[in-house]
Amino acid sequence: MSPALLALAISTFAIGTTEFVVMGLLPEVARDLAVSIPVAGWLVGGYALGVAFGAPLMAIATRKLERKAALVLLMAIFIAGNVMCATAGNYWLLMAARVVTSLCHGAFFGIGSVVAATLAAPGRQASAVSLVFAGLTISNIIGVPLGTALGQHEGWRATFWAVSGLGVIALASLLALLPRQTPPAGDSIGRELRGLADRGLLLALATTVMSSAAMFTLFTYIAPLLLDVTKLSPEGVTGTLLVAGVGATVGNLVGGRMADAGIRRSLAITFISTAVIAAAFALTARSFVLAEITVFLWSAASFTAGPALQLNVVNHGHRAPNLVATLNIGAFNLGNAIGAWLGGVTIDAGLGLGAVPIVSALAALVGLAVSRLATAPALMPKPAHDATQAGAETHAHPASTTAAPHGHAAPAPAGLQALASDCAARR
Repeated sequence: MSPALLALAISTFAIGTTEFVVMGLLPEVARDLAVSIPVAGWLVGGYALGVAFGAPLMAIATRKLERKAALVLLMAIFIAGNVMCATAGNYWLLMAARVVTSLCHGAFFGIGSVVAATLAAPGRQASAVSLVFAGLTISNIIGVPLGTALGQHEGWRATFWAVSGLGVIALASLLALLPRQTPPAGDSIGRELRGLADRGLLLALATTVMSSAAMFTLFTYIAPLLLDVTKLSPEGVTGTLLVAGVGATVGNLVGGRMADAGIRRSLAITFISTAVIAAAFALTARSFVLAEITVFLWSAASFTAGPALQLNVVNHGHRAPNLVATLNIGAFNLGNAIGAWLGGVTIDAGLGLGAVPIVSALAALVGLAVSRLATAPALMPKPAHDATQAGAETHAHPASTTAAPHGHAAPAPAGLQALASDCAARR
């Protein structure tokens, strides 16, 4: 890995850690701030909504900046947001701090993907982008469990101070290791925005929303469920989060091969298996051994979706190539917020934590129905498919695709390689 790509991977590791570590600390945060578990769960949803709406806005706001400067600015926002989290005196200040932190998320991944592609040798753009997103995957295997353990023993604020420190390291790495690049040419935002008014693209984005909603209906409340239903200790919850992270990595690798064989079939298998396993978790959650096995299988099944979801959006988004990747991140995070809300409503309705997996399964079945509409042959744009087929075969392969456990897939969209070529020509 080149030093510049390492700097980007360190940054995405930090971002991935702060996004998801709250889920492991919900009981501690709720207790300290005197709020209920569902209300604390909205700290996950608030971050997700910030990403969903902030991703395209920040991408547009920073599009004229030199890319290194844009990434440095976004990482500075990340650090400031996490310091605000660590010092927040009440729930609403913490919520505001989470939203501030989230503003850097989508734009960083969008710009970082383009930068990675420009740094790569011809034909290696997708592999370079996958290395950047590797930081996000590793954060779920290492960062989230370690952050959860730190918060359980030293208080949840200590976790945010630690993540702030990670942000400082990432910022220093970007300043020292990332080369400057010529500011991007001014493509027509109006033309791309008009290209978003496509039924197939909207259905593809809706598929991403429902995939994420199904995942986060359960994932947001996994810590209290494991504590109250499975009767695990806090240390046991940390270990289970590690199991989930490993499952996510396995699922991503399998999902790459599945997407290579066909997006429509891949999404159908993912949604059906996720629904079945989530429903089974309602029965297995009371047994430690069965719960651990089910969490691994559910996590793996959920994260097989990443490559197919990304390629589905890319194939439909050929008229807005520079915005589709950012919009897919936004769609994923909108689903994240919806899932956190669904799980919270389930608990508040008196159905209990044990019913949350059932609601997750139902959301997955809705996602299955939407995916069948989005991938209907009549809606698949043949010109876009032809243009991206060669790239899809590379992007969907495990060696060059590293999706985050929240669906941030690494494949470089069709427009990304065009941007890379354009930037390389003007450097």
